[in-house]
Amino acid sequence: MGNNSSGPKIRALAKNIRMSAHKARRVINQIRGRSYGQALMILELMPYGACYPISQLIHSAAANANHNMGLNKANLLVGRVEVNEGTVFKRVQPRAQGRGYPIQKPTCHITIVLEEISRSNDPIMSIESRERG
Repeated sequence: MGNNSSGPKIRALAKNIRMSAHKARRVINQIRGRSYGQALMILELMPYGACYPISQLIHSAAANANHNMGLNKANLLVGRVEVNEGTVFKRVQPRAQGRGYPIQKPTCHITIVLEEISRSNDPIMSIESRERG
């Protein structure tokens, strides 16, 4: 099993986030494969509640890359992103005449892997170099 890129990978994981995995995937699919700056800009402009914890997680992964490996945040790319279903909190909503209706509150686990992009592997830079020469 070989990796597509040779750069270091930085991982951040958030467990038991109080939202459904379906709602988190809707946001995650928009930022997969984007650069760090683009991903943050997209998350700031999207009107979903899932954007805030995902942007916090991307900030955390970038801070890990900067502190632990000394990488520049501008050279980071959102690589593999996973959203898995977590445990379901089960609660009871009291109703009339002593009855209780079940309430299920889903959670999810979000994993973000950032990768370092080099200038030679950057598709935008290769297009610009082709246009010049």
